[in-house]
Amino acid sequence: MILEQVNAGEVSEAPAQPVAFREIGEWTVEHDEGKLAVDVAHDDTHIFVVSTMAGAVADKIEVYVHNDLLTIRGLRHSPLGQEKEIEYFYTECFWGIFSRTIVLPTEVKGDLARAKYQSGILTVTIPKQEVDAKIEVEIVEE
Repeated sequence: MILEQVNAGEVSEAPAQPVAFREIGEWTVEHDEGKLAVDVAHDDTHIFVVSTMAGAVADKIEVYVHNDLLTIRGLRHSPLGQEKEIEYFYTECFWGIFSRTIVLPTEVKGDLARAKYQSGILTVTIPKQEVDAKIEVEIVEE
């Protein structure tokens, strides 16, 4: 899913939808990449993934769920990027392309995932897949 502006406000939201791999080709080019910090939580029915990404461009944030993997990619620009001849004392913020792929702790219904980006915070909500705890095993006598 790629986030889109909702109600022309500061909230961007998107439902899950299938994406062809050719649409993500621009991310395959080698580049320096920042690692994204995430929090992963759950309740009885959902997995929640939260990440702070201040300065990220909403329409450049991409969220993919494939089986038990969640991938978040995006881009953020430095507010000093247009300044000429600046010299940093030190840098702690990462500006540029970032991504993170995590293994989800349980099976999920990726096609029902939703993502919301508001005030620099991305929240991804994914329904859990109901798994039958009892699996019948047939005993074969030889």
